Amino acid sequence: MLLAEDDALMREFITDYFVRERWDVLEADNGRTALDLFEQNAVDLVVLDLMMPEMDGWTACRRIREKSDVPVIIITARAADDDQIMGYELGADEYVTKPLSPRVLVARAAALMRRTEGTVGREGEQLVFGDLKIDRKAHAATVAGEPLQLSPKEFELLVFLAKHEGKVLARDYILDSVWGYEYDGDPRTVDTHIKKLRAKLGSEGKLIATVIRSGYKFEREP
Repeated sequence: MLLAEDDALMREFITDYFVRERWDVLEADNGRTALDLFEQNAVDLVVLDLMMPEMDGWTACRRIREKSDVPVIIITARAADDDQIMGYELGADEYVTKPLSPRVLVARAAALMRRTEGTVGREGEQLVFGDLKIDRKAHAATVAGEPLQLSPKEFELLVFLAKHEGKVLARDYILDSVWGYEYDGDPRTVDTHIKKLRAKLGSEGKLIATVIRSGYKFEREP
């Protein structure tokens, strides 16, 4: 679980309760750090405070939702209907107002995870292309039953390509979507990761086609 809360005491209080229930917790004291941690780790649940420095919870939630359907719980002292509606419109799954009970928060998190695990996600948790199987929930992929050793960014890139099957994706669009709009890297970063990803996919590397002067397209054989 990723917890983003700028109040150190509140963050420690909440973390303690989750750890008691055997959750692994990543902590962030601002939205930007939270987004960095999310992009670098396989996260199953996000708990976001709204009022944080550097990047607020609204923005962090929107950025996370652009690339993932991971369950998101918003915690905030702002209880107005308009705030809650905005949270749900940004893609939050739960909205918990302060003062909150950490025990209740843990219970709601567990219930949310059960609902998520018990149903197919918004865009499908299992993606299958020939011998390639992608399990978005488990953050794992296999080729002919053999697990692939992918970095978090390689897995995120693979899922992004697979979700846009049949569409030509420009390098800049891939860079913005997978690495983020504020990433200062070069589009060649995409080429490097595509090359590594193809190599790891082995026989299924052919799923990622290069479209000259345009970018890449993920497509299965006719």
